[in-house]
Amino acid sequence: IIEELIYEINVINHRYELLVDDKHHQLKLLDEALSVAYSSEQKIDLLVEKEKIKSELKLLMTTTAGEISKIRYLKGLQIIKILYEKVLSLDHHFASVRTLNEINKISNPNQYPEFEKLKELIASKKDKKTGVDLTSILGTNTIVSLVQTFTNMMGSSLTKEEKERELGNVECIIDFTVRMQNDLNTIYFETAFLQTSNEKIKQEIELLFKDYTKPIGYLASLESCRKNDDWESVNQKMEEYLGKMKVATGTSQYKMQVNLEFPIDRLLQFITQYNNFIDQGGKFYEKFKIILNSYENEKQCETKLPLEYKKLKADIDVAIEKFNVAYKPVEINGTKMKEILYGLNEFD
Repeated sequence: IIEELIYEINVINHRYELLVDDKHHQLKLLDEALSVAYSSEQKIDLLVEKEKIKSELKLLMTTTAGEISKIRYLKGLQIIKILYEKVLSLDHHFASVRTLNEINKISNPNQYPEFEKLKELIASKKDKKTGVDLTSILGTNTIVSLVQTFTNMMGSSLTKEEKERELGNVECIIDFTVRMQNDLNTIYFETAFLQTSNEKIKQEIELLFKDYTKPIGYLASLESCRKNDDWESVNQKMEEYLGKMKVATGTSQYKMQVNLEFPIDRLLQFITQYNNFIDQGGKFYEKFKIILNSYENEKQCETKLPLEYKKLKADIDVAIEKFNVAYKPVEINGTKMKEILYGLNEFD
């Protein structure tokens, strides 16, 4: 869309450039004629013709500006439409990622049936006089539960061989949950942060659309416009506004032009904001991938690791791909930015 925008702006500029050059040439010829005119009648006729050409030149400049504004506005509207779909896709993406409850299932040994079985065995074999039963709150705490389990095991009637065998059944679970609990919680909370940031981005683009369409008199929200597929109405309002701007004069016309141009500049600011968010999101997920691949005993414990852990790793890989492709930032370099902002071709 940006490439089309720049191309169409250049077409307009080149088309009107020929007409403007012709008017300047006519003015030059009139000036030459004035310099050699003798009679007052000749001079008056030439001056009248000159003012007429100047008016036509001014109208050409206004028409050119209006055509470029129209192109910029409509292409900007297309960009808003596309970016809104991307933001909504991101919203859906974050809503489907691992929840805190799911992270807790992976990172807390109390959620594993093998560990619960060990606790029940130890409870049946513990010393009734010295064994400790935890409260419902402390019983779900990873560290406290592990300490209590090992303490009761040491004082239980289990033989040394039985203790070693039972520990062997849960060693991977305990090792994985103790090593990875903080890292897994980091993934959850930083994903929650990204989700909150995306909600702000969503609010920003909805506010941008409101500011973008306010000058032309379109008052429906972006959500409503999308839901009702009402983009044609926006185009119609735009055409009506341009018609009024064309017949306006002086300060009134200039004000209408500014009202049309300012929202487009706001769009470019939003694109920068969106790009920064996507770059940030991609880096977060690259970080998550490193975290999940950092478990040093993964090979030894591969058969004991929870399916949710493997699913989370796969989700992270998919997310990285999406941030690099589906949600890819809108690339606008300095030259393109100048052409979009001012409708100028750098090589003219």
